[in-house]
Amino acid sequence: MSAVIQSPSSLLTGERVQVAEEAISHLADLTAQRDREQLDVTLAQGVLELLNTVSSVGVYRLVGRDDEVRRWLCSGLARRNQLSISDPPWVDLDSLPAFNDFPTRQQAVEGRSLEQTDAQADALLVAQQNEGDRCVTVLPLLVEVGLPGVLEVRSELPLSLETLRPIQTLLRVFGNFQNLLESSQRDTLTGLLNRQTFDATFLKASMPVVDTSMEATVERRAQTKTGYWLGVVDIDHFKRVNDGFGHLIGDEVLVLVARIMRQSFRHYDRLYRFGGEEFVILLRGGTEDDARAAFERFRTNVESYLFPQVKTVTVSVGFTEVQLQDTPSQAFSRADQGVYQAKHQGRNRVLSYETLVREGVIKVEGDHIGDVELF
Repeated sequence: MSAVIQSPSSLLTGERVQVAEEAISHLADLTAQRDREQLDVTLAQGVLELLNTVSSVGVYRLVGRDDEVRRWLCSGLARRNQLSISDPPWVDLDSLPAFNDFPTRQQAVEGRSLEQTDAQADALLVAQQNEGDRCVTVLPLLVEVGLPGVLEVRSELPLSLETLRPIQTLLRVFGNFQNLLESSQRDTLTGLLNRQTFDATFLKASMPVVDTSMEATVERRAQTKTGYWLGVVDIDHFKRVNDGFGHLIGDEVLVLVARIMRQSFRHYDRLYRFGGEEFVILLRGGTEDDARAAFERFRTNVESYLFPQVKTVTVSVGFTEVQLQDTPSQAFSRADQGVYQAKHQGRNRVLSYETLVREGVIKVEGDHIGDVELF
């Protein structure tokens, strides 16, 4: 791996003006995005179009908990004359390459891929490494909020720093915009996704992309499942925590419960704080028993955790299977009824709405699902 350092030219040529205009156009495309998953794909496409001589551009993010092997998720890959792609967000973590499988990416993320003198402090530094007949150029994503990652560019020849300067500018704006987008979509106390982001994510789960083929249409008519489960979590006796220990300790309990959620669920499950002591999980895949086991694991982890001053905290969880064409309020109301029954039956338990219906505990009249108010 070698470092290439080049001072910026003092003359703005017509070619550089065109590059600058293209960069501005791609900045507009980036900042028009509100979908966090599509943002990286748009970045990869934009860089590929700016660098006419490169064969591919990839955006790779580090996923996984701090207490396990972190892995590289391809969140955007653009190649010449091919559709841009990304790994599905629900891919199994074990199937992804490990952090140290790519030393150049590892060094870029850790910020020690290059050394720089004081005289070169304002110069752009680029780490490049040859892999067979290709040159790989890796730049870190300059983000403070969200998953760390890198931009990886593959080309036949090394790229000059003058060529990469517009990319550096693009990455600066990209980092600033992602920080703003992530901050606006996350709860300020716990760092979980907030209530405002739930509806859009939920609708992706309940209304998959339509396949217009005859075979798919027949299959879709018979299908009512989406492969997603919605769980609603309520901290038991949380008012007692605030009244007995104060709101600062109450906030600490909320932060710790959010941390236990991150440790209990998979990297692709969506975790939300809806406000107060109420949390929501959008869990992908598996049967009702699998979903129950996941929520039960979380409940047990909370119960066994020693909270400062409060000591023991428990949660009540209700969950339901997301149906095709569900609305967020319909699915939430069903899971909410599970929480109501869990509290009614003594708290600190996980209950499935579907099981409660089969057992006759909850009566369903037609397609109507009533609203239940938690206490």
